[in-house]
This record gives sequence, C-alpha cells and structure tokens, in this order.
Amino acid sequence: AHSHTAIDGGVNEGSNNTTSEVRIADVTDPDDISIYRELAGGLTAANQLHGSANSIGGQNQVIKLKWGVTGDALRFPEAPPGIKFALGENPKRSNFGGGGQAEPRYPATRMGVAESIRERFMAAQQYMKDHESFDKLKPKDQARRVPPRRDLQLEALVEILQGKRLVHSHCYRQDEILMLIRLAEEFGFKIATFQHVLEGFKVADEIARHGAGGSTFSDWWAYKLEAWDAIPFNGSLMTQRGVVVSFNSDSDELARRMNHEAAKAMRYGD
Repeated sequence: AHSHTAIDGGVNEGSNNTTSEVRIADVTDPDDISIYRELAGGLTAANQLHGSANSIGGQNQVIKLKWGVTGDALRFPEAPPGIKFALGENPKRSNFGGGGQAEPRYPATRMGVAESIRERFMAAQQYMKDHESFDKLKPKDQARRVPPRRDLQLEALVEILQGKRLVHSHCYRQDEILMLIRLAEEFGFKIATFQHVLEGFKVADEIARHGAGGSTFSDWWAYKLEAWDAIPFNGSLMTQRGVVVSFNSDSDELARRMNHEAAKAMRYGD
C-alpha cells in the first residue's frame, strides 16, 4: 500500500510545497531489481507513491509486479487514481535544512502544513467554478471571452473534490490525523488511507467514522521524534475499532518480507 519501488530519477519533487501536477507514471522503471526480489517474496502489486517532502505531493501509480516487461505493461489501468499527501515533520522541513541541504520553504510549522493544504483546495474550488461557468456559456459567448487558464496542479485537486482521485496521506500524530479528517470533511471528500498512521490507535474511532483506511508499520518506531508513541498493537487496535488496516513496507527491502510483517501483526494482538 506504500511503495517507492521502481521509481526512477528521485521520489520527491521538493522544490514546491504543492506538486500535484507531477506523476509517478512518468518515471516508472521496469528494470528495478526490487521488482524481481519482491516477486520472489510473494508480492503481486504495489501502490507507487511520491515522497513526503510536500503537503500535497505527486500522483500515484498502481502497478502489477512483472519482470521483463515495459513500464506501460506494469501499470494497473483499472486501479483508481490517487495522490500522495504528507503531514508533520517532513513537509514542514524539520528533517531537512542546514548544511546547504535545502532552501527555506513554506510551511515551517504544523499549522502551516494545514493551511497550505486548505489554501490549495480553496484555489481548486475557484478553478472548478471558473471552468464550469465558462462551459455553461453559449458558443457565441465563449467566443467573446478568454477561457480559464488550464492548471495541471489544480486539475488534480479538482479530481479529489469530484471523488475521482484518492488521497493517501503520510502521517504519524493524532492531532494531524484529526486535522486532515476535518479539512477533508470541510471540502466534502474522504481520505482513502492514512499511511504509517502510527498514532492511529489513539483516534481509531474518528478514522473509522470518516471511512479512511490505515496502512501502518508492524513494529517500526522511534526513528524520529513524531514516531515516538508508536506501539506494535496499532494495527490490531485500529482493526478492532472498525478501520480497514493494511501493513506497508515503505522500504524496498522490507517489501520482500511482507509475510513476516503479517506474522508480527498476529503476534502483537492476535
């Protein structure tokens, strides 16, 4: 449910806070040896996701794992399109900067992350309204006007508002999970999955009520501050509260051993 396998040329377009115009499908690499290794480990499909450098990241690509084929042959055309969002330390850049690693970029706080997402959806609402108003004009009236400018970034967000594109959001803490639920409900769409969602057990009722899934780790924690409160019972507790739960690897190496992740889920919570 959360893979960076077979993505060529870098997983993050970190230059801007919103990069919904970029597409993983443009850089799918069928020669990545990780595909071969993951097939050997029993994996059959993967949700290729953009990285977590942006509050609103790039468009995903679901692939059917095959070896010795073209990039187009990997694509799963029936899969609903999605997009990567990210909350917390990564988009606010607290894991970056210093030593010339990255230039300062808005947002720098969790409240900035929330507002950066809200502002783009407000822009998408206006973009949708402008195009709908123009399309309703009679041909002779359209000929007298300049049509609204096409914006690939906002088009992807309009698809979310229309229920045509699923949101997969990187997150850790309960406060930011609740924030995105409230923001989604403010604009009338649902989050498809909270990815990693290590404090999901604290707000499992709210996640279930919203209708989002939880794609978590079996036992990864304490690798950064916001992952500090993670527990190995997270997946089990969310399941008990009615959340549809999956386990993800994030890592190409761990993706070879998802059977181990399933076994640990059984060990921690039966």
